[in-house]
Amino acid sequence: QVQLVESGGGLVQPGGSTTLSCAASGFTLNYYAIGWFRQAPGKEREGVSCMESKDGTTFHAESVKGRFTISRDSAKNTAYLQMNNLKAEDTAVYFCAAAPIIRGVCLWLNESAMWDQYDYWGQGTQVTVSS
Repeated sequence: QVQLVESGGGLVQPGGSTTLSCAASGFTLNYYAIGWFRQAPGKEREGVSCMESKDGTTFHAESVKGRFTISRDSAKNTAYLQMNNLKAEDTAVYFCAAAPIIRGVCLWLNESAMWDQYDYWGQGTQVTVSS
């Protein structure tokens, strides 16, 4: 079965850290760009971070630069989003998605018209930042 499954969400205190995982099955994640997105209640989905496959180039939204890190482990067929210095405004459901590298999706991380270029989406995991 082809799917992406996120895990690692939960309740985190402001200033704290957590790492989300995105496990792929049924396909090889190494041939895909990985995007992380989030959607807060009452707000539109936004792109957070993206990693190309070929050279590992990463892209981050301005709101998370310096705080979030995207990575992948080929052996585990899994991608990660490490989130540090979390703020209340980071509270959202976080999704991972995969797109064939040839489509170059990372350059258009926050162009919603390009999001249909992602072939696979996870079901999302809730991250709540609160004291």
